[in-house]
Amino acid sequence: MKKKVSIGERSFNIFNNTFLILLALICIVPFLNIIATSFASTQEVVEKKFILFPTTFSLDAYRYILSTPTIFKALGVSIGVTGVGTIVSMCVTSLMAYGLSRRYLFGRGFVNFMVVFSMLFSGGMIPTFLVVRSLGLVNSYWAMILPVTVNAMNMIIMRNFFQALPDSLEESAKMDGCTDFGVFFKIMLPLALPSIATISLFYAVTYWNTYMTAILYINDSAKWPIQILLRQIVIVSSGMQAESSAVDIVPPAQTIKMAVIVIATVPMLIAYPFVQKYFVKGALVGSVKG
Repeated sequence: MKKKVSIGERSFNIFNNTFLILLALICIVPFLNIIATSFASTQEVVEKKFILFPTTFSLDAYRYILSTPTIFKALGVSIGVTGVGTIVSMCVTSLMAYGLSRRYLFGRGFVNFMVVFSMLFSGGMIPTFLVVRSLGLVNSYWAMILPVTVNAMNMIIMRNFFQALPDSLEESAKMDGCTDFGVFFKIMLPLALPSIATISLFYAVTYWNTYMTAILYINDSAKWPIQILLRQIVIVSSGMQAESSAVDIVPPAQTIKMAVIVIATVPMLIAYPFVQKYFVKGALVGSVKG
């Protein structure tokens, strides 16, 4: 028998659905405006302040950006830093999280305190730069990876995930002759796949959006990631338009900015669907348990 829905429940559902739709539109409309403006013609960008559907499609902004000879080099740098950095961060974070999730680990409380302490206080920009320079990492790709290898919040989420797993799994494995590393790689990691996929996405987004570390530590323009190069393209295009009387030499600065945002965002949007099914489970379980 179908359950009868009261007037109050029906009213709440209508209000809730309406509110969520409006909230979704608030998030989606600006991004649609960015995409539409990046494909709009020069005339339309000049005449209209807000564009959702361009009347005339133009690829001038993308042609201008991709005409830069170093764009593919910068893409390769970002892809390499993102891939290597995510792997290194996940290896260190998962090993650290599993160790700190074991209640018998000596000094576990102090190390956990230091991890939380690092979320509130840090050495600062100048001391960190001095450390990186003293290690000889300036102008090295590792300068964009090692200073941000472990994120304290990500480590805590993964640690709580490991703590939520029953101790009997580890005890049974050790009774069968499994070592600590065997327990970690053969039992714990497969069970932690949702958490690993979620944290990997967090790290990948962080490395892909690398900006400050590259600004501080990379002086060689040949080693710039895509974010720094796109910033330079926007600055150069704006300067050329300000100095040039011929508007059609360079696409409008607004169009180039929007195209830059699209190029910088699309790779992460492509990667997200592959980990979406793990995202909610991995984030929530690691956040609320332990």
